[in-house]
Amino acid sequence: MAVVIRMKQMGRTHRHYYRIVAIDKRQPRDGKAIEELGTYDPHVTEKEKRVTLVPSRIKYWQSVGAIASEQCQAIFKNFLKKWEGLEAEAAAKKAATAAAPAPAAS
Repeated sequence: MAVVIRMKQMGRTHRHYYRIVAIDKRQPRDGKAIEELGTYDPHVTEKEKRVTLVPSRIKYWQSVGAIASEQCQAIFKNFLKKWEGLEAEAAAKKAATAAAPAPAAS
């Protein structure tokens, strides 16, 4: 199965937004996706809030041979580092919470 990373169009007329998905190359544009990797909403006025990504899964799919479309490559170039930092920060916070000793119940 040839997997690609591309945008799946969602929304309504004149108000589209896109899901960034890993999908079989033979599926239609809005076909059944294997996994959702993020979103892109061009109508959001703040550029930093237009995109949400899951960097660990994007890296996984690229490591197993999935090719990103030109539009997705541009989004990854501009926003992936930011989301990697946020994901690492969340993982560190979760690890710190798990490492903290639980209060003794009396």
